[in-house]
Amino acid sequence: MSITILAVGRLKEKPYRQMADEYLKRLRRFGKTEEIEVPDLPEASGGEAEEARIREREGEALLAKIRPGDHVVAMTLRGIKYDSPGISRRITALRVSGAGALVFVIGGSLGLGKNVLARADEEWSMSDLTFPHQLARVMLLEQLYRAEKIASGERYHK
Repeated sequence: MSITILAVGRLKEKPYRQMADEYLKRLRRFGKTEEIEVPDLPEASGGEAEEARIREREGEALLAKIRPGDHVVAMTLRGIKYDSPGISRRITALRVSGAGALVFVIGGSLGLGKNVLARADEEWSMSDLTFPHQLARVMLLEQLYRAEKIASGERYHK
C-alpha cells in the first residue's frame, strides 16, 4: 500500500523542507511514499463566505489528485487522535484489509473544504493544539515513519 501526503501549499522554509525530505526518504524503505502539493490561495478578507469559497477551490485541486480507490484520511481538528502504536495498528489494519493507496490530506490555513471532507474515509487529528501547517506536515511524516518502524518490530522511541 503506497502512502501519499497531499497538502495545500509548499514547504517554503528550508528547515521544514529538509525535515520533510528526511522522513520521506526514511519512509520509502517501507514502500512507495510521495508528497504532492497543490497551490494555496491567498486568504480573503471577505468573511466566512469568501473563506468557504477558498476552501472549496483548494479542495477541488486536492480532489483532482485523489483516485477512486484511494483511502483518504483528512487531517482535521475534530478527527480521531491516535497514539503512535495506534497509528501503526490502524495503518496495518488498512493494509491487511486491502485498502488502496493511503492518502493523507492536509488543508491550507483555512482548513479543508466540505468537498474534501465528504470524500474522506476518515478524519485524524494530530492534537488539540494548533500547529503551523508546515510543522504539522513534518509531524505527520515523522509519525508515519514511527508507525512503520513499530509495524516492522523495530525500535521507534529514539
